[in-house]
Amino acid sequence: MKISFFGFLLIILYSVQSYSQSNDTKIGVDYGALKQNPQGAVYDYSDPQSVNIKVAVWGNVRFPGRYIVPEYTNAKDLLSYAGGPTDAALLDDLRIFRTKSDSTQEFIQFNYNDLLWEKNLKSSHSLPQIKAGDVLLVPGEPRWYTKDYVSLTLSVISTLISLSILILNIVRK
Repeated sequence: MKISFFGFLLIILYSVQSYSQSNDTKIGVDYGALKQNPQGAVYDYSDPQSVNIKVAVWGNVRFPGRYIVPEYTNAKDLLSYAGGPTDAALLDDLRIFRTKSDSTQEFIQFNYNDLLWEKNLKSSHSLPQIKAGDVLLVPGEPRWYTKDYVSLTLSVISTLISLSILILNIVRK
């Protein structure tokens, strides 16, 4: 019985080896393909009938990266293109970083919560228009939910119980 089992095992191993050595199977990364497509996170929402600009979205959005968008895009549209804010985003402190033509830099800060939750806008200005080279920054901080507090509490309690059992076992011996 042992001989037939080992023979069967050898036949399976040989067939797996012969099928795995086919020419169309590659293990590892094909670096040639990476050199051909080095874009990374570049999203193209361009409009063929208008002038398109390149901007970036950083921070707590679903899809941060570089964007190619029409010049009539505003901050609300760009935030939508980026998949919207994550739950950690602070929407009352959105910022646009802009480099002007005279090489000076400015931050345009605006509150997106006005648009989402209020019946009347608190801010006197509307959402800013996006210009070429702008960077939309969506700041945020991690938020703890009840499940996070429960998980932390249970792990601390289980550690304390394990340590007390260990100490009791050491003292008894």
